[in-house]
Amino acid sequence: MDGHRRAGRMPHTLLAVILVALPVGAQAQSIDDKAQVCAGCHGEKGIPQQAAWPAIWGQQQGYLYLQLRDFKSGARKDDIMSPIAQSLERADMQALALYFSQKPWPDLQQPRASREVAGRAQTAINAIVCTSCHQSGFLGDSTQPRLAGQTREYLQKSMLDFRTRSRGNNPGMTDLMLAVSEQDIADIAAYLAGL
Repeated sequence: MDGHRRAGRMPHTLLAVILVALPVGAQAQSIDDKAQVCAGCHGEKGIPQQAAWPAIWGQQQGYLYLQLRDFKSGARKDDIMSPIAQSLERADMQALALYFSQKPWPDLQQPRASREVAGRAQTAINAIVCTSCHQSGFLGDSTQPRLAGQTREYLQKSMLDFRTRSRGNNPGMTDLMLAVSEQDIADIAAYLAGL
């Protein structure tokens, strides 16, 4: 299941507004207009409307582009994002990725993990060497997403989706998530969210 369904379906009226506002043809000519559609879920100031939805302000440009591309191609599936991505051309996806990557990362005011949780998380992180892709400080790089300060619910959902193969656009992540327990995943999510 995707995060939109787990967090409760988006009200049909909001979904209808988003779908009507999609940049099709002559609609929504500026990047600001196109980005405004994203704010319906991801927030006006970069703070997502629901905790199970990711913060995208300040996220890595290459990663944002690849996710939009994967939603469009069907390699990554989501009831909300897939139809939105279908309406975007490659240039739109590149422009949106650049636009959001240049925004400041939002302060989601999430608590730091307890010493016990952080210790367990570090053990699991070291076992699967998360920093080899997500870099020290978990800030990501290019096509690797920033994880530090992302919503705990979204992090946990994403890792579980990789584990269950319901998110299939990165098989390497599936292998890594199968190498740790569901408790490890919960601890890692809590730790990363509080960074």
